[in-house]
Amino acid sequence: MCLFLSRKAWRNLVQKINVLLQVCMSRLKLDVEELDDGKGFGIMVLWVFGYGSLVWNPGFEFDEKIIGFVKDYRRVFDLACIDHRGTPENPARTCTLEPKEGAICWGAAYCIRGDIERERAAMEYLRRRECEYDIESHLDFYREGETSEPAVRGVLIFLSTMNKVANKYYLGPAPLVEMASQIATANGPSGNNRDYLFKLEKEMANIGHEDDYVVELANEVRNVLDSMKQQKSLNVPLPLRSHASFLPIESRSENPLIVDSS
Repeated sequence: MCLFLSRKAWRNLVQKINVLLQVCMSRLKLDVEELDDGKGFGIMVLWVFGYGSLVWNPGFEFDEKIIGFVKDYRRVFDLACIDHRGTPENPARTCTLEPKEGAICWGAAYCIRGDIERERAAMEYLRRRECEYDIESHLDFYREGETSEPAVRGVLIFLSTMNKVANKYYLGPAPLVEMASQIATANGPSGNNRDYLFKLEKEMANIGHEDDYVVELANEVRNVLDSMKQQKSLNVPLPLRSHASFLPIESRSENPLIVDSS
């Protein structure tokens, strides 16, 4: 029997197969919790670590949330977002993780237990949401006060290649004032870039682990916003933004979600 499918139908089929394959790979790599179901069988568990908007807005069903950290990484705002908090013409800056020996990055780990359908749905959702991140990695996750042994081995985490040639979404570091100006003015379908930063700042304070870098950047964004208000009240033309346009970049998502990234 021969099936004739349109190009779009084939593409959708391939995407669904890829999602299922990635779910299977994640299940093989992630920790396995042995839960007594009365029949002697273990139940597999998916853990996902969030360090950006996932901390306050996971967007998928989960069974457990744990506050903790990963080692030897720090949070940086070096990744372009053109689907959620920015546009190709005016990209937002969202956070990714940068390797740094001795550093720790606090966030939240989410658990889905023993439900392949919910796990598949979560992975499919996260891949669309985290479309600017090109690496799915697995790191050990630690609870507060338990630094010697990880609470979860191999938690799933979305990262980005930190190379402008290999990764067109990687912006790289920039002077604080330049980054603040970009964040203060970027807007997208999910809202403006500055609220993403301010919500992250607030949530890190709520969990008792403020990020000095996030606080410093947020304060600089407030300075830029104050300056913009003063210039507007005096009818002074605002200076042109110096960050590069991302016009050549096309969104990876055919149906972008109205949510945050990272």
